Amino acid sequence: MSDSAVTMVVTEPRGPLHPVVAETVPPPAGWVRVSVVASGLCNADIGTVAATGKGTAFPVTPGHEVAGVIAEIGDRVQGWAVGERVAVGWFGGSCGHCAFCRTGDVVHCAERKIPGLSYPGGWAQSITVPADALARIPDGLGLFDAAPFGCAGVTTFNAIRKAGIRAGGRVAVFGIGGLGHLAVQFAAKLGYETVAIARGGDREQLARGLGAHHYVDSDAQVPGAALKALGGADLIVYTASSSAPVAELLAGLGVHGQLTLVGVDAGTVTIPAARLVMNGHTLTGHLTGSPREAEEAMAFAVTTGVRPMIERMPLEKADDAVARLRSGAPRFRIVLDPVGSE
Repeated sequence: MSDSAVTMVVTEPRGPLHPVVAETVPPPAGWVRVSVVASGLCNADIGTVAATGKGTAFPVTPGHEVAGVIAEIGDRVQGWAVGERVAVGWFGGSCGHCAFCRTGDVVHCAERKIPGLSYPGGWAQSITVPADALARIPDGLGLFDAAPFGCAGVTTFNAIRKAGIRAGGRVAVFGIGGLGHLAVQFAAKLGYETVAIARGGDREQLARGLGAHHYVDSDAQVPGAALKALGGADLIVYTASSSAPVAELLAGLGVHGQLTLVGVDAGTVTIPAARLVMNGHTLTGHLTGSPREAEEAMAFAVTTGVRPMIERMPLEKADDAVARLRSGAPRFRIVLDPVGSE
């Protein structure tokens, strides 16, 4: 029996998003079709919506933070069942045979797929994805909370837990937005002395409510110097979109400290080589996580109470949601609702 689904599409560079209705088709071998219940917005989606990349194939359907229920399973798919609750994130499938895939580092596969870029994304009532892109959503986590875990959640969780910081160490989070508010929660729940850094004193109460032990108002204090006064950070998780403050923040690292970039722009970072060498500092970048790691992030969230702060908007208002994202209006995560209720 045929079915149809609403999908938000862009049909020209820098064009508006508008809904279209199309008949759903069975997934090909190795793929599954998911009925979408919740689909998040990420800063990376701004570029997808602009659709100005070389070789862009129209129409474009953005969206890479998806939560829903398996509706159909293609041939040669094992281990999954219709009706299972699943999430799909920035990782949308890989080749499975390259050196990175064979060592478990699937996110750095040269043939890695990204929903919204490699195939139609999740700003729709239905999405069809490779089976290896799926992450199981645990009991106890709602679908609207689960959607951001495929990108923002797993990215910040991995950035902290994979840094190798000493037990009880000091972790600072620069930027308390869509990524940072999750990073603060993860750092605190993982047992680290947590420092939140953001602009303005009005965010201190929020940051402390998320678990921060210290708050640095970057409008009132120089962040790197403030961290140094606290004794230096073992890890700084950098979630802001501008790279300009990075150089000064390095002064806030303790000996052998690490600064991990998860928020980036087109800028560059200039650092004093002597300081890097004399203090054994590390400056590194971090990119998302695998579906299994997303499952681990969600399981951790269930047991510790970590949750994204979200604002729901109807799927048909996706263009308005993107405008708000561009303006910097949302403080945390917007999640689109394709069906009206969970």
